[in-house]
Amino acid sequence: MVLAAGRGERMRPLTDHTPKPLLPVCGQPLMQWPMQALARGGFTRLVVNTAWLGSQISDHFSAQVCWPGLPQLDMRYSHEGADFGHALETAGGIVRALPSLGEVFWVVAGDVFAPDFVFSATALARFAQSDKLAHLWLVPNPAHNPGGDFGLSATGQVLNVPKGAPACELTFSTIALYKKAFFADCGLPAGNPQGVALALAPLLRAAMDRGWVSGERYLGEWTDVGTPERLARLNAPHPT
Repeated sequence: MVLAAGRGERMRPLTDHTPKPLLPVCGQPLMQWPMQALARGGFTRLVVNTAWLGSQISDHFSAQVCWPGLPQLDMRYSHEGADFGHALETAGGIVRALPSLGEVFWVVAGDVFAPDFVFSATALARFAQSDKLAHLWLVPNPAHNPGGDFGLSATGQVLNVPKGAPACELTFSTIALYKKAFFADCGLPAGNPQGVALALAPLLRAAMDRGWVSGERYLGEWTDVGTPERLARLNAPHPT
C-alpha cells in the first residue's frame, strides 16, 4: 500500500493544484520512486489511497503501469476523499484498504524519498514467520524531528519511549510490514465502511508495549519531503 491521501499543507502553494505525491523529484513523481522499488522487489499488486486531488493520481497511473525493465503493476485505488469527503488518517486509510491487501503487506508513504530502499521478498517471508504483527524501518533522527519517535532494543524490539528521551534516537521512516492481525483490535471493521479517521501512532505504541513490533535501522538516503525547502534540495543540481 502506498499512502497518498495527505493534503500537504506545509507544501503550499505547490500542493494547491497538485497532490504532494505527484510533485516531481529527480525527474519523476515523488510516489513513483517507492512504486518502482516495489515492482523491482516483485510486489506488483498495489493499493493507493487518495483524498486531496485524488483523481489526478489515479488518472496519472491508471489501472496498470509498467516501466522499462520492471514488471507491470496492477493498481487499485481507495478514494477516501471521493467516498467520505476527507482523508481517514493513516490507520483509518489502511483499514479501509484491508479487503484489498494480503495477510502480510508493505506500507510506505508516497511523500518519502528513499531511492535505495529494497522491498525484499526475504524480509517479508522472515516477518511472516515471526510472532510480530508489525516491522518498522527506522532512520537516525533528522533535523526536523530531533526528539525522535521510538527506540530500538539490541534484540530488534521497537520501544515506546518518550519523545526527546536519550533512548528515543530513531524516527519512523513510514516504511513497514504489517499483518492484518495488527488491525484486528483497532475498533474498526475491515473496510472501514463508515469512513472513520484513525491515527496509526497510538496503535503502534500500544502494540510496542505488548512486544508485537520489531524493527531495524535504515541508513540509506531518506527524506521526508515535507517542505518546499526539502523538495528544492532534492531537485538541486548535484556536483558531478
